[in-house]
Amino acid sequence: MRINWNYIIGILLLSLVVFLYGFSNLRNSTQKIADISIEFEQGDNLFMDYQMVNKLLIQNGGTVRNLTKSVIDLHNLEANVRSHPMVESASVYLTVDGFLKAKIKQRTPIARVVDNNESYYIDRQAKTMPLSDNFSARVLLISGAVKEGNNNEIKELVTAILNDEFLEEQIIAIEKTTKNEYVLDTRVGDQKIILGKIENLDQKFKNLSAFYIKTMADSTIYKYDSINLKYNKQVVATNKVDYGKR
Repeated sequence: MRINWNYIIGILLLSLVVFLYGFSNLRNSTQKIADISIEFEQGDNLFMDYQMVNKLLIQNGGTVRNLTKSVIDLHNLEANVRSHPMVESASVYLTVDGFLKAKIKQRTPIARVVDNNESYYIDRQAKTMPLSDNFSARVLLISGAVKEGNNNEIKELVTAILNDEFLEEQIIAIEKTTKNEYVLDTRVGDQKIILGKIENLDQKFKNLSAFYIKTMADSTIYKYDSINLKYNKQVVATNKVDYGKR
């Protein structure tokens, strides 16, 4: 009977691979967590610090350091980090050298609501974000009759302003009235821009741009107390001395 050595060698090699794989898994699962590594996206940890994240990376009321990899609940740890209101996204995983690593992307605020009772940020996803003791973002200030239910329309308005280089420099604050209308405070000219409701923003800002081009060219911009964009396809400006239409 002829022995098929290729078949036997193949079986032996397969058995060796299975043994090494099992041994590696066993060794890896019994390896203890050496330390915790925290990485903020783009190195930007303005609102959170490493200590804040460490407090989120706890299991059964204690640190994960020196725990074996097999008992680490990565899903739960990642959920803890993601639940923080300053975190936009996060991933938590184990490295081959025994580190528990957390990669975190913080929320990006675009506006700050200022109210007598509370103050908070609205981020680029229209989510509410608390203020931080570590850092204060330089963003547009929103005041007046603001509720969390207004986040989406505020995000729409602020995004439109930030996407326009001139408006980004010119608009310094936004006030929401009890009639669900918005008034913008300006840097140059010190006028109130009466925007009205969040609708037809593109057309309103095109009208505003044309008005500014004309009045800045002839230096008449400083004559006006307010600029009303509520009316269709026209800008109504109120003179600081007397009231009229432009």
